[in-house]
Amino acid sequence: MTQHIALVTGANRGIGLELSGQLKHRGVHVVAACRKASAQLRDLGVEVVEGVDVSDDGVGAALTRAVGARRIDLLINNAGVLTSESLADLDIDRIRRQFEINSLGPLRVTHALLSNLASGSKVAIVTSRMGSIDDNTSGSRYGYRMSKAAVNMAGVSLAHDLRGRGIAVALLHPGLVATAMTGHHGIEPGEAATGLLARIDELTLETSGTFWHQNGDILPW
Repeated sequence: MTQHIALVTGANRGIGLELSGQLKHRGVHVVAACRKASAQLRDLGVEVVEGVDVSDDGVGAALTRAVGARRIDLLINNAGVLTSESLADLDIDRIRRQFEINSLGPLRVTHALLSNLASGSKVAIVTSRMGSIDDNTSGSRYGYRMSKAAVNMAGVSLAHDLRGRGIAVALLHPGLVATAMTGHHGIEPGEAATGLLARIDELTLETSGTFWHQNGDILPW
């Protein structure tokens, strides 16, 4: 039986590191893509691909060199960045960078690897409920909210465009997770990763394009 292959972006720390470790434990061959590998990632014994910057328009060339003609059964677009902008502190450059990474990054990566995806493959986008318009009750955090709303729209379009090829897409909110991004507030990355993988396991073509919390709740747009 051919070993399944999963590619995870932003795999060097936090949720990406945990996803890589849990997938490796399942017997999946993990291609762990990141800008620069951490010692913890190297210790997992997965295939590490450095120099993958999802904000770079040339990221596709780096990924295709690493993956070659191999089939990817699971693509997890996990790389992301969060900075906090209020109306009084509206740093447009920071907002633009969040769009490059959070919104355009998953689109760049998925487009680059289209030929490696086949019927039965799955694409997951780690997004955030902060991209939900209905759920915005506190304002602020302009760049993160806007970039995650944009990637949610991209994910729904991908679900429509890939359904005919037998490829399902999930938009996944990991919860508030204790990583460097959040100042280490929230649940442990391992708990979040377990929930995310459970949602991916349940994903079908019929549920493709759904926006889930890692705990299984369907989130409002």
